[in-house]
Amino acid sequence: MPHSAPVPPTGFQALILCGPGVSLNTFTSNPEEFPKALIPVANRPMVWYVLDFCYRMGINNITLITPHSSQAPLEAALSQNPHLTSLPSPSPSVLAPSDLTLTTGTAELLRLPEVQACIKSDFLLLPCDLICDISGESLLEAWMVSQGAFGGSTLAGGWNTNGPKTVGMGGEAGGRRGGLAVYYQTKGREESVKGEVTDFVATAPLEQDEAPAVSHPADGPAALRFGLSKLVLSMPMDTAQEKMEEDKGLLIRHSLVKKHAKVKMLTSYRDAHLYVFPYWVKEFAHVNEKFESVSEDIVGWWAKTDWQVGLGEKLRLNEIFQQSHRVGESGSLDDESIEEEIDIKAMSTTKAGAGESCDSSLPEAPTEFQFASRVKSSGIDSGIEPPHKENLAIPPVLAYMHSSLPSAPLIRRVDTSTLLLSVSLHLAKLESIEEAGRVAASPFAHNQKVAESAGVAQRCTVTKSDCLLAHNVTVEEKCVIKESVIGTNCHIASGARLTRCLIMDGAVIGERCQLTGCIVGRRSKVGRECVLKDCEVQDGNVVEDQTDAKNEKFMMFEGLDDDADAEGIDVSEDFGEDGSDLGF
Repeated sequence: MPHSAPVPPTGFQALILCGPGVSLNTFTSNPEEFPKALIPVANRPMVWYVLDFCYRMGINNITLITPHSSQAPLEAALSQNPHLTSLPSPSPSVLAPSDLTLTTGTAELLRLPEVQACIKSDFLLLPCDLICDISGESLLEAWMVSQGAFGGSTLAGGWNTNGPKTVGMGGEAGGRRGGLAVYYQTKGREESVKGEVTDFVATAPLEQDEAPAVSHPADGPAALRFGLSKLVLSMPMDTAQEKMEEDKGLLIRHSLVKKHAKVKMLTSYRDAHLYVFPYWVKEFAHVNEKFESVSEDIVGWWAKTDWQVGLGEKLRLNEIFQQSHRVGESGSLDDESIEEEIDIKAMSTTKAGAGESCDSSLPEAPTEFQFASRVKSSGIDSGIEPPHKENLAIPPVLAYMHSSLPSAPLIRRVDTSTLLLSVSLHLAKLESIEEAGRVAASPFAHNQKVAESAGVAQRCTVTKSDCLLAHNVTVEEKCVIKESVIGTNCHIASGARLTRCLIMDGAVIGERCQLTGCIVGRRSKVGRECVLKDCEVQDGNVVEDQTDAKNEKFMMFEGLDDDADAEGIDVSEDFGEDGSDLGF
């Protein structure tokens, strides 16, 4: 039987940020050996899910960006781990910038020379801890239908000779090619957990001429692009609450209400840190040296430029787009490849601002703009003269708000121990390929729920509908295992009872143990007759016999949190203020 045809390349590239995972410090205390990207989620390395997501949407130009200390284990896993080696070719490359440190923010990371040289086209920016079952090709289709430029409008040169630049009436100078950010509902889902981090998000509906002008089915992957809206505000919920306490209320600018009569404000959604960015965002991050976070600074400030007068010039977007326009005028593909007499953009009726020009020769208004104090306090350079008003068409940031229905596809970031357990148990309930068939099965389904039944004793109970047992697992008699995930080479001694547990590779559970809601790290051992509830056991640790504990972390280095704080590292976040942002 011939193999199915591979998905053709999309022309995008994907950057996956793989931090050491301080927010999961129980299992990532030694990133030189075991970084966050390799933590097992339902018996697969965490990074497998985001790699599979990219390959399924047709992107095979993938780069993993990681600190130098984690480069070796990541490269070894890509060449040796059976789950990662089973992914399509070509294998992703690993980039370890020399100046990348534990306190580097994600926007700062984009300014590193190695990363700037790596970005050569429109790109996706993703975290290594993303579990996403939505249709990736529909996500790209949503961006291309609403924001993509006309084909053939690229040429080399401009800000950077390392890659193409989109120019002309279909490119940045025409106010096209915005971004797309994905948000998901944190409440009311089976995998929801108490106290999950959320964002304060405000969206406005697209105008009739901005929405995709094509017919669509009532449901299905192709309908994804019709759930798009325009992002006008985005910040972490903690930041929003601090501003409300400081201002004694929620203050909204008149310019926002004047520009958008209908604004929806959401507090239970979370930024998935899954972004579709045009190539020019690379330069946007480069010229704004005060930017630290992708989510708060790049996306947050960009969203405000749609309604906050003069902010686009303050963020030097006029320089980026006008320089692109100048390159389009001076550069050439062929002598007759671009006819300046034909205003292609003016012909478009499906995009905002059709027929408008961004020519810098337009007359300037005599008045100056009064910028918000929040712009000044953000650290953005305020030494330049206040800009004059000009017709600067800034492409928008679109938001896809993922459905909160229980039947909606799974999308989650696994950046805490609670989410690691919740998502793993949710994936364990998926029907196996053996049960559902290869076509109907989820892309996250395993071939079998119990990989090797020979190691499971006859006189024991294992609920296959909600359990996953990997290869070479030994389960002795009189054991009861319900709603649990057990990794390779684990040994469960006689009489043990496991309920809602995640047992990682090589762990040993002693006789007559009772574990409920626990995560046991790799090559660790839980002594006989232990009773543990909602506990975490660090990799390689040993829990003494007959231990009775609840909500505890068994770690060999008790002073880890204090040491991290002394070095200026927030143990609840990764990589400075941008903590869990994009996996760092």
